[in-house]
Amino acid sequence: VQLQASGGGLVQAGESLRLSCVVSQSIFRINTMAWYRQAPGKQRELVAADTFGRGIDYADSVKGRFTISRDNAKNTVYLQMNSLKPEDAAVYYCNADYIAYDSLGTPVAARVWGQGTLVTVSS
Repeated sequence: VQLQASGGGLVQAGESLRLSCVVSQSIFRINTMAWYRQAPGKQRELVAADTFGRGIDYADSVKGRFTISRDNAKNTVYLQMNSLKPEDAAVYYCNADYIAYDSLGTPVAARVWGQGTLVTVSS
């Protein structure tokens, strides 16, 4: 599985962006699709996650402003970001958790990251 993230850019506070993460295979069977972000000097943090059987979780800091969604037909996960704030500026990474199978057919947990897309928010 490979992930290709895009959609970052420079916006002013209050504006919107939509990030996209194209997955190299069907996302129908991927357990969790998520977006993380990492600002300079800070740890990577979860922004939003869509987990099969559990639903959607958001970081408190983005609730009501960000929306994660999947388009299974396009193998794509989106992060719609509205009312952006300067503190939202970071490199955003998409992430997939899924079950892979080793050479013996044994299921193993797997995680893959996209390459990151930079979001800059000016005040």
